[in-house]
Amino acid sequence: MSTYVYGIAPADRELPDAIEGIGDPPMPVRAVRGGDLVALCSDAPPEPKAERRDLLAHQHVVIEAAKDGPVLPLRFGGISPDDATVAAVLEEHHDLYVERLKALEGKDEFNLKVHHDEEAVLHAVLADDPDLMARHAAGREGHEEGPSFGELVALAVAEREKADVALVERTLAPYAAATVRGPRDAGRLANLSFLVERDRREEFLEAVRALHQEHEHLREQVTGPLPPYSFVQAG
Repeated sequence: MSTYVYGIAPADRELPDAIEGIGDPPMPVRAVRGGDLVALCSDAPPEPKAERRDLLAHQHVVIEAAKDGPVLPLRFGGISPDDATVAAVLEEHHDLYVERLKALEGKDEFNLKVHHDEEAVLHAVLADDPDLMARHAAGREGHEEGPSFGELVALAVAEREKADVALVERTLAPYAAATVRGPRDAGRLANLSFLVERDRREEFLEAVRALHQEHEHLREQVTGPLPPYSFVQAG
C-alpha cells in the first residue's frame, strides 16, 4: 500500500498516542525514520479526496505533532510509493529539511486576505483628486473630450489597489519573519501569508487592527495561527 505523508520533524519527536489520520476508517499515523528525521505517515487511501473530514484530519496530525517543536508541513495529497521511498527522500534532502525546520521553529503562519469597501474607497479616491471631486459634484459627466468620469474613477481605484497592497505589506512586514504572496482571489486586493514568531502574535494582530482603524476603506480577514504551509520552501 502507498504511504501518505503529513509532514517532517526531527527524529526525537514523539507523536501523541493513537493519533489518527485521513481515511474512512481513519488510518493510524506512524513515524518513518530517515537519518535523524522522521516523516509523519499513514497508509494512503486508494484515492485521497480533498473532503472536509480528511482536510481537517491532515491538519490535526500536523498541529498535534507541532506541539513539541517545529514540523515541516506537507500540503494535502502527498503520497509516496512506500515507507522505504519516504526514508530515502528524508536522507537525500536531509540538510534542506533541517534548515527549514530551524527557520520555522517557534513560528506560525497567519493568512491575511484584503479587499476594499467599495463605497469607502470611492470616497477616498475622490477626496484625493480635486478634479474628480469637482466632476462628481457637477453631475459626473462633462461634455469635454477624453476619458469619462467612470473611466477616471476606475483608473484611480486601480492605482489605489496597488498602493494599498504595498501599504499592507510595508505595515505588517516588521512584525513577521517572512512574507509570501499567495494567489489573488477574485474580488480581493491581496492574499498574504506572514510567518510570525509566537511571542509576537499579539503585536501582529494589533498591527492588523490598527491598519483597519487608520484606513477604513480596507477590509481584512486574518486566519491563524496555522501550520506554516506557505513557508516550507526555502526563501
